[in-house]
Amino acid sequence: MAFESLTDKLQNVFKNLRSKGRLTEADVKSALKEVKMALLEADVNFKVVKQFVKSVEERAIGSDVMNGLNPGQMVIKIVNEEMVALMGSDTTELELQPGKAMTVIMMCGLQGAGKTTAAAKIAGKLKLKGKKPLLVACDIYRPAAIEQLKVNADKQQADFFSMGTNHKPVDIVKASLEHAAKNNNNVVIIDTAGRLHIDEEMMAELQEIKANVEVHQSLLVVDAMTGQDAVNVAKEFDDKVGVSGVILSKMDGDTRGGAALSVKAVTGKPILFVSTGEKLTDMEQFYPDRMANRILGMGDVLTLIDKVAEANLDMDAEKEKEMASRLKKGKFDFEDYLESMSQMKKLGGLSSILGMMPGMGIKASDIEAAVDDKQLARMEAIVLSMTPAERKDPRLLNPSRKHRIAKGAGVDIAVVNRFIKQFEQSQKMMKQLPGMMGGFGGGKKGRFKLPF
Repeated sequence: MAFESLTDKLQNVFKNLRSKGRLTEADVKSALKEVKMALLEADVNFKVVKQFVKSVEERAIGSDVMNGLNPGQMVIKIVNEEMVALMGSDTTELELQPGKAMTVIMMCGLQGAGKTTAAAKIAGKLKLKGKKPLLVACDIYRPAAIEQLKVNADKQQADFFSMGTNHKPVDIVKASLEHAAKNNNNVVIIDTAGRLHIDEEMMAELQEIKANVEVHQSLLVVDAMTGQDAVNVAKEFDDKVGVSGVILSKMDGDTRGGAALSVKAVTGKPILFVSTGEKLTDMEQFYPDRMANRILGMGDVLTLIDKVAEANLDMDAEKEKEMASRLKKGKFDFEDYLESMSQMKKLGGLSSILGMMPGMGIKASDIEAAVDDKQLARMEAIVLSMTPAERKDPRLLNPSRKHRIAKGAGVDIAVVNRFIKQFEQSQKMMKQLPGMMGGFGGGKKGRFKLPF
């Protein structure tokens, strides 16, 4: 996960600060030295790190902080504020032309950065806002890219335009604008060709499009996993073509996160979105304050709330009340289990949810180790192999039925038995939970274990 190593190191630094009743100037400088090393190891630009540490030190070594009631907490607050400022302070929205006017967005970036997928993700977000986007295939060098954009457009239920590979990109763009005008598309998203590295031919192609068509937004997609190189790419694209904003892709990968902390400071261009997975819904608006909270291990409840809203998880009031009642009585069944699994998937999975919860005290690596996606898929396959009657009443699950379920799910009978036993234990624990909440720790020993 992005920032995992950086978050762990910063949390250790802050833990040491909190443990001290009073802070000396030497304490602050020692802590900031560790912060500096952690940021450099996360591939943050050296000049950016130097200025960041200097700004924090100037604010932290003052009488108000050093003599305050909680100096450690004050230093952490300053680090948070400076990190937010580093990434842009204010959230930058994707600017669209007012009213019914058509907005033209040009996507650019190196090959493999995730440009084509990002174009489709933006189209999906715009559709949720009532827009009618048109995805335009201008990568004439890779037929697979054209097909990929078409498939993704279909998935997002967005309009698609292509003229194949035998026309110049600028001519395709001109034709697409005429098509958009006739079909009432108010946003045109142009997916341009990338290269393995920056070259004059690619830049000339982008410059030609901008010279012949009014492009309102030029969005650069950069691979966060390339670290500091992503910042260099952003600077060069901006110098030669002009960039309105940046989209960081592959933020869910094994990235050190330096690009997110360096792009705005080095290029002056804001990060608009971050791509957090391969699904077409896995793209988030970039909020500097929320990202800083995540990096510092403070959670991100606001983004979790936004995900709930976007996933449309609103449950019928009566159904929600009924499920809550069953949970309290320990009568939830496998149908309830499937419903909860479905909602959890829409939010990015259990590890994603836990990662956004503040005060969990769980490292990202520990979450990944504890949550085995393959194991969750096997549990779901077991439930799906049951009949509706078996899901409603687990008491029907005799040995012959369990063998049939194991065969249907492609697992050993022992896995089915273990899963059902854990589920029954969970039912009992849930029944006892309301009483335990009144005085936690004064009753039964043991930990509540989820059935997966």
